[in-house]
Amino acid sequence: MSLESLIDEIRTHGEAELAVVAAQREIDLAKIGSERDARVTALRADADQAVEVEAARDRAQRIAAAHLASRRLLYEAREERFAQGFAETRKLLTELTEEAEYASVLRRMIASAVARLGKSARLSGREEDAALLGRLAGKAFDPTVRSILGGIVAESPDGRRRLDLSFEELLRQHADAVRGLLA
Repeated sequence: MSLESLIDEIRTHGEAELAVVAAQREIDLAKIGSERDARVTALRADADQAVEVEAARDRAQRIAAAHLASRRLLYEAREERFAQGFAETRKLLTELTEEAEYASVLRRMIASAVARLGKSARLSGREEDAALLGRLAGKAFDPTVRSILGGIVAESPDGRRRLDLSFEELLRQHADAVRGLLA
């Protein structure tokens, strides 16, 4: 074989090896490119998901805060309505003490107090009701002045048992029922 044919064969063999290496390089570059694209896509998907999760968490927190604020406002409105209703009830009870039927209310309270504490119970009330209480309660009337809206306070003779039938106490005892009516 001649030198030229040997050189051509080496060249052909070299070019074939170069073509194989170039083809392998193209395959490797394509593989690296696809791996890079896959990683970028995965990172973008993870980032999008993280942003979506954070946005959902933020939305949930804002919604919860809005619900809490609305509940607080509703509670405050109910409490204000209750306070207004309670004040109106106190006003109506004060007006009741000026009406003729107040005497029958006191009579029923006295009867209830006597039934619970006995005939020897001492009965007291407001200064404005002293004459009426003295007439209705007789000897059981105690002139001790009570600072109440109306009604009576009864005590056993020894002072150990007390029955508060004042309008304030009756309202306090039935505040939950009044709250339910006003709600």
